[in-house]
Amino acid sequence: MRMKDKVVLITGGAAGIGKATALRFAEEGAKVVICDVNEAAGRETLQQLGADASFYKVNVANREEVQQWVEAVIAKYGRIDVLVNNAGILRDGQLVKVKEGQLVGQMPEADFDLVISVNLKGVFNCAQAVAPQMIKQGGGVILNATSVVGLDGNFGQTNYVASKAGVIGMTKVWARELGKYGVRVCAVAPGFTATEILAPMPEKIIESMKARTPLGRLGDPRDIANAYLFLASDEASFITGETLRVDGGIVVGT
Repeated sequence: MRMKDKVVLITGGAAGIGKATALRFAEEGAKVVICDVNEAAGRETLQQLGADASFYKVNVANREEVQQWVEAVIAKYGRIDVLVNNAGILRDGQLVKVKEGQLVGQMPEADFDLVISVNLKGVFNCAQAVAPQMIKQGGGVILNATSVVGLDGNFGQTNYVASKAGVIGMTKVWARELGKYGVRVCAVAPGFTATEILAPMPEKIIESMKARTPLGRLGDPRDIANAYLFLASDEASFITGETLRVDGGIVVGT
């Protein structure tokens, strides 16, 4: 019960890695508060999290919604011990696509802006909203979801890579700024992980992901959840500003 009675906020907590993380923290005694834009999935997950859990429908890219959420959590629970900034989206596409010397496509500006607004600004919004409460209570932990592609880059993911690389940079800045208040800030960089997002992919693509991973398998969402749990716990009390790869040893290439 490493997180007994700790109040833990998880964005994008209705499915995938976010849901696995919520369940893992609940197992360890946390009072888990999840938010998501998918209300039906959020309420379904809530039923698995225990009597002290809560769900809120929140778009993390909307600053006002985030602030109202955090204020409601403080009013209900009185404190915020951990924030897991997990919410994120994909809108993949090449910077430019050329065929026989002619431009035939490019990443739409709207897709770039949307991914940055959720994956980067959303992390900023949530961290800035909870930080004053953590400072007031004398400490806390902020954990940000990045990705191995934020470290290595990846073909066809200009917007996603930019957002995840930005999260790594913000993590380092906040670790420096908030450390004197007892607030630790770290990031987790998953590799290829078996979540719902992979469901539409052809089997040959899934097998190629496994082949490129030295451990020979995809990550399980619980693998990532365990990393968040460790970094949030007192066992990691002298770790801040760090980005932890949880990737089976992969280095993403072209």
